[in-house]
Amino acid sequence: MNSTERGVVTPERIMQMAWGYVPPLAIEAALRNRVFDVLDAGPMTLEQVHAATGASARGLRAVMNLLVGLELLRKDAEGRYALTPESSSFLVSTRPSFQGGLLKHTSEQLLPKYLQMNRIVATGEPATAVNQQSDGSEFFLQFVEDIFPMSYGPARVLANHLELADGRPTRVLDLAAGSGVWGIALAQSSDAVTVTAVDWAGVMPATRRVTGRFGLADRYTYVEGDLLQAEFGSGHTVATLGHILHSEGEERSRMLLAKTFAALAPGGTIAIAEFLVNPERTGPVGGLIFAVNMLVNTDVGDTFSFEEISSWLREAGFTDVRQLESPGPSPLILATKPA
Repeated sequence: MNSTERGVVTPERIMQMAWGYVPPLAIEAALRNRVFDVLDAGPMTLEQVHAATGASARGLRAVMNLLVGLELLRKDAEGRYALTPESSSFLVSTRPSFQGGLLKHTSEQLLPKYLQMNRIVATGEPATAVNQQSDGSEFFLQFVEDIFPMSYGPARVLANHLELADGRPTRVLDLAAGSGVWGIALAQSSDAVTVTAVDWAGVMPATRRVTGRFGLADRYTYVEGDLLQAEFGSGHTVATLGHILHSEGEERSRMLLAKTFAALAPGGTIAIAEFLVNPERTGPVGGLIFAVNMLVNTDVGDTFSFEEISSWLREAGFTDVRQLESPGPSPLILATKPA
């Protein structure tokens, strides 16, 4: 097979990756300068966006034109910029589906740690260990609220799947509760749902703040402490572990699943949200990227396959390990404590 039949190899993809840090930083700049929020009112010229935001015309022109190229804005023949369905849905801060919170952490909190990547790969030592209370509490106190929309959709799917709206009393154990998003979605589905939220003392103010904002604080019990040391209680109907196993690492995850099993009532359900990879660790790319994120930001964290987590669940005593499709980065993993 000659080179033409194989296809011509070019450096274009590598060159695109070389500039891969630019799009998230440009989106962050647009978010912080209210570009998407301002354009939510309708198409505007550069001058109108400049007047509405106070940002420099030169800066806006460069960033907004790039966003047109990224198909996050449109530009008509009269030079007016407008939102696309994607940016309208996910980058306008007043939308319930807003996903820009994560991007707002790029320049000051996420990227500086990644600049240590050469050393991290050479030594295996992370830039920080956000899975430890000393490093993680301050970061997560704000971060958990910004990533609330990432989990709210999957949490609503879980609530519908569990059919909680029938009004039966349901006790939810929300582990590493963060913003409280998983318990909130389940509590919204029925007045008969109560929630025990467990998280570090330094993060719990965010949990209390958000649950209060949703008018659900009276149905919450707040337990402060490390997951392997805090008192979970017993007899819970549902336990949620929303994006926590990846930072805990394998050993702590297996202990946590065993402890959760003991806290559930017979017939209870555990629901796990994670960034999954395939058993060979060759994809999907999102899960592989998040494994690198764990390398940079934790001392033992990683991403795992459905097969790995399934084996840990069965080891803990769970049965009927299964996946539930959801709008999150991966399907939810569900399992049952035998009745």
